[in-house]
Amino acid sequence: MMITLFLASAALQGPAPRPFSVNDMLAMDRVSDLVLSADGQWALYNLRSTDLEKNRGTSDVWMVSTTGGEPRRLTSMPGSESGARFAHDGKSVLFLSGQSGSSQVWSVGLDGGEPKQLTQEPLGVESFQPFPGDARLLLAMEVWHEYTGPDAVQKSLQKDADIAARKASGRLYDSLLFRHWDSWEDGKRSHIFVWQAGAATYDLVSGFDGDVPTKPFGGMEEVTIKPNGSEVVFASLLYTGDAAWAYNTELYHVRLEAPGALANITEGNPAWDGNPSYSPDGTQLAYLRMRRPGYESDRRAISVVNAKTFTGRELTVDWDRSPDEIVWSRDGKTLWCTADDLGNKSIFAVDVATGAVRRVLGKGTNAAPREAQGKLVYLHDNLKAPVEIYSAGLDGKDTRALTQHNAKQLAATRMGDFEQFQFLGYRNEPVYGFLVKPVNFDPKQKYPVAFLIHGGPQGSFGDHFHYRWNPQAYAGAGYAAIMIDFHGSTGYGQTFTDTINGDWGGAPYIDLMKGLDAALEQYAFLDKDRCVALGASYGGYMINWINGQTDRFRALVCHAGNIDERLAYYDTEELWFPEWERGGTPWEVPESYAHHNPIDHVHKWATPTLVIHGANDFRVVDTQGMSTFTALQRRGIPSRFLHFPDENHWILKPANSIQWHQTVLEWMNRWTGPGSTKWKP
Repeated sequence: MMITLFLASAALQGPAPRPFSVNDMLAMDRVSDLVLSADGQWALYNLRSTDLEKNRGTSDVWMVSTTGGEPRRLTSMPGSESGARFAHDGKSVLFLSGQSGSSQVWSVGLDGGEPKQLTQEPLGVESFQPFPGDARLLLAMEVWHEYTGPDAVQKSLQKDADIAARKASGRLYDSLLFRHWDSWEDGKRSHIFVWQAGAATYDLVSGFDGDVPTKPFGGMEEVTIKPNGSEVVFASLLYTGDAAWAYNTELYHVRLEAPGALANITEGNPAWDGNPSYSPDGTQLAYLRMRRPGYESDRRAISVVNAKTFTGRELTVDWDRSPDEIVWSRDGKTLWCTADDLGNKSIFAVDVATGAVRRVLGKGTNAAPREAQGKLVYLHDNLKAPVEIYSAGLDGKDTRALTQHNAKQLAATRMGDFEQFQFLGYRNEPVYGFLVKPVNFDPKQKYPVAFLIHGGPQGSFGDHFHYRWNPQAYAGAGYAAIMIDFHGSTGYGQTFTDTINGDWGGAPYIDLMKGLDAALEQYAFLDKDRCVALGASYGGYMINWINGQTDRFRALVCHAGNIDERLAYYDTEELWFPEWERGGTPWEVPESYAHHNPIDHVHKWATPTLVIHGANDFRVVDTQGMSTFTALQRRGIPSRFLHFPDENHWILKPANSIQWHQTVLEWMNRWTGPGSTKWKP
C-alpha cells in the first residue's frame, strides 16, 4: 500500500495526459462552503486537499474577488481550518481551527497576517455564525441538556470527566436512538450559545432535548438570525420516545432576551420543516416543508411567512421539484434555490410575490447560489470537472469560472466523454440515463460495461463529479459506464419518486434492465457479454436482488447492501425510513418485508460477487454484508469480502479509497478482461 500511495503522489509529476484513475480523483482540490461579503465583492470558501501520507484531507480558507482575479489563501496553519465567515466589520475573516487543542473560532485580516484565537470555550465549538451587524457569535457546542443555568457548562464538563474516569466500559440505554449513522449516542446534545467578548457565554436553548443543528449532517444552514440580531429560528428534532421512528423536524423560535423560552412555530405541520431563512429586511421568513409525516423523500415546498406572526403561505404549490437550499436575493423579491432536475442539479429563481419559477442554470451540478452586484456566484461541477466557483448573470448567461484550482490536475488526465440518453421504462414512461465513454474511445472497438446503480433509493446518478462513485474511474480503466435514474429517483417529479415506495425490486429493476437494453441497442461499441453491475446502499440491495433475477452480468459488486429486508429493519437506526417504504413494521405488514426480499432468492444466485462493507455502518449494518458473503460461499459462487473496520456507510479515508478501487477493478477485470469467460455453476 505504501508503494501505491507513493505512486499516487508521484502521478501528478509524470507525463500528461494519462487515463483518469482513483489517484487523480484524490489529487483534486475540493472547493466548498461558499459565502459572500456583505458588499458582494468577495467570495470566501474552503479548499480541501488530500494528504496521502497522513491519510486524511486538510482544508484551508481562501478568498477570491467576485469580478475575477487570482484567489488568495488566507490560512496556512497546521491541521485544517473550516467554516469561514466574514466578520461584521468586513475587515477580517472568522474560521474554525483546532490549533489550540480544541476547535475554536479564530480570526485573520483580509490582507493576511497572523491568525488570532477569538474564543476559548471549554466545550469546543462545532460550528458558528456571526450576528449581523455586531461582534457577537452564535456557537454550536455539545452539552448535557439536563443542566441549565450559569453553571451548566461546568456541570457538563464534570460529567464528562466522571464518565472518562470509569473503569467499566459498558453503555446502558433505555430508549432509541442509541446509535446514529456511525456513532453511539451518549445523550449529549448540540446547543447554540451566544458569545460576546468580555461577557459570559450563555445557552440560548437551555434545557432543550434536541440537537441544534441536527445530527449527523446538519449545519448552520438550519439556523437563521434575524437581521436586527434580536431573534433566532432553528430546525431541530425533539428527542421524545419516538425519535427513531418519527421523522418530523420542527422550526423553533427564540428571542435573545428570553433564552430557553422556545416556541414551536411549525407545530401545525406534522411533517418535516427545515432550512429557515430571514428576509434581508427581517419581515419575512422562508423555509422548506414537507406534507407527509414520516416520509423523508417527500416533496419539499417553499413557504414564506410573516416574521412576527409566522403565518403565511406555501409559495411553490404547483412546482414539481424539491428544493435543497433557499437563499434570498438582496432586494428580498426573489428566492434562489437548487433542486435535482432531469439528471442535473439546477438553480431556479422563485418570485416571492407570485410563486412563479424560472430555471436559471440547468446543466451539471450547481449549488450555493449567492447574489453579488447584479450577478450570481455559485458552485459548479459536472462529470468531467470537480467543483469550482463560477459567476453568471441573473438570467444565467455570461457564465465564467472565478477559480480554477484543478486546472493542472485536469490537464494531466484524460477522461471519457459523456452524454445523456432517454428510453421508455416502467409503464412506458420516459426514463433518463448517462453514458460515459471509455478513455481513448474507438467506435470500432467493443468495450466492457460498468453498470452503476445509485443509492437512496430516492437519489440520482447525474451530471456530477463524485468522490466515491465516479464513473471516470471506470472510463479510465477501459470501461463504458452507464447510470440509470430509475423510477424512485429524484428530479423527475414527485410521482416518479413515489413509484418506488413498496416496490423496490419492481419498477426500478424493470427500468435498469430496459435501460441497459436501450444503451446496448443505441451504442454499438458496448459489449453485451461483458457487463458488470455495481451498487451501494439501495444500489447494493439491488445487486443482491439482481443476483436472484438474472444471470446476464459477468460479475457483481455489492457495497453496503441489504440481503434481508426483514432483519434489516431490526438492524438499522432510523426506523421511519423502512416503516414508510414498507408501510409499517415487520410484525404489522410481514408480507411487505417479504416482497422483493433478496434472501428468498439466494437459491437462484449464480453470478460472481464482490461484497464490501464498513464496520461503522449503522444504516446498513455490516452483518448484512457478512450474510451476503456467507450465502455466496456456501453456494460455491466465486466471491470476495472486503471489510473496512474504520469506515461507515461510505469509504472516506484516502488509502481505503485506493484499496477499494483497486479491489473493485481487479474483480471486474478478472471477469471481463482478455481471455475471461462467464462463470457457470
